[in-house]
Amino acid sequence: MSSFLIRHATAVLTGLPGDAARAKGTDLRVRDGRIAAIGDLAPEPGERQVDAGGCVIYPAWVNTHHHLFQSMLKGDPVGLNATLTPWLTATPMRLRPRMTEQDFRLAARIGLLELALSGCGTVADHNYHYYPDMPYDSSAILFEEAAKLGLRFVLCRGGGTLSRATPGVELPPASRPETLDGFLADMRRLAREFHDPAPDAMQRVVMAPTTPPHSMRPEEMRETARMARALGLRLHSHLSETVHYQDSVQEKHRMTPVAFCESIDWLGPDVWYAHLVKLDPEEIALLGRTRTGIAHCPQSNGRLGSGIAPVRALEAAGAQISIGVDGAASNEAADMISETHAAWLMARARAGQEATAYYRGGQGEAEAASTTVEDVVRWGTAGGAQVLGLDAVGTLAPGQAADFAIYGLDRDPRYFGLHDPAIGPVASGGTADLRHLFVAGREVVRDGRVPNLDVIELGRQSRAAVKALLERTA
Repeated sequence: MSSFLIRHATAVLTGLPGDAARAKGTDLRVRDGRIAAIGDLAPEPGERQVDAGGCVIYPAWVNTHHHLFQSMLKGDPVGLNATLTPWLTATPMRLRPRMTEQDFRLAARIGLLELALSGCGTVADHNYHYYPDMPYDSSAILFEEAAKLGLRFVLCRGGGTLSRATPGVELPPASRPETLDGFLADMRRLAREFHDPAPDAMQRVVMAPTTPPHSMRPEEMRETARMARALGLRLHSHLSETVHYQDSVQEKHRMTPVAFCESIDWLGPDVWYAHLVKLDPEEIALLGRTRTGIAHCPQSNGRLGSGIAPVRALEAAGAQISIGVDGAASNEAADMISETHAAWLMARARAGQEATAYYRGGQGEAEAASTTVEDVVRWGTAGGAQVLGLDAVGTLAPGQAADFAIYGLDRDPRYFGLHDPAIGPVASGGTADLRHLFVAGREVVRDGRVPNLDVIELGRQSRAAVKALLERTA
């Protein structure tokens, strides 16, 4: 079903800026996996039709930062109320080394399904589950599981040569760092086997040491940047999620985290970072000048008590804005509807929190009104495609890839009474009534279900796997 006509939608949001954010017309024609036309369209003889009455159409979401293996680590009580640094020790560093190959595959399947059921068509996963002499290929598993669902998949190959464990502590094999030669050799293999540079690629590979200040030495980070650009790969990592980044980089290098990244050649339009919560004004300006991107992860940043990233200031400075859900071990609602709902609220909340009274020379809460649902849709679709370099994805316009979600608004009372139905999926939050998800014109989800996938059985497998994981960890 790669050629068909969608008819009678209530509204079509395009992911484009300004007046182009909403399409003129309610029909959308797909031919050979591409959008052929948008408007008020008459069916052609024999053309397949999909009725979108009572529905709105969005571009399929583009999730630019995840840790799919963490889908087996949700709600761990040991780390539930911790902030980032103690949480890392309490949950992922404690449990990840005990995960089996089957655990990893099951976690990937769960996370990808959760995303697809929210209308997400492209997933960038920051996988750092690698160690010397690893008995299985976690990268290949991720590509396989995404392909089974029909999703676009971008592997951000994490890992590093340094450990954050206490010096002198004997590490289990699955927690041991790699050598630089081993890391780079695997990057060359992945680029050769999986990377497609096409603007509508179904598979991409990204250079992504887990975090610049902690995962590798500065000269090693420079070498990763050099190799990535020689191979035509983009660069991704974590940065400035908490004040700990500021303290540790200042102590080691006597500069800010963003200035440190500039010194190791890790800024530019081919680079994007997850989080960027704690930034000085000079850092915001530098990220903007270099067109470096952000994967804004508001729910995880809230869950870990990190704060709210200054996305409006970053965008005004020239940085590229996208949205990521982060791992489910620090975001138990790791889907794009929950994330974009939070992004809308938190951007406005941050501006309101920073508001200054008129008598003190401020403008009150005026700036809090500046973030719109259309902005958030643009960040979560076109913005994500931009940081990933998928220029044919993320917007609904003739010639673009036919990646879009159709959300029903006529069966759920959360949408009843909406004066502007187009904003419903983001503004009303909750679990979306996803009628269809198309990726490259192929149907991935129909009426909230993935064909031939037994969700009840998947749930049973996940409960058994979590029980076994905890028994191994005890």
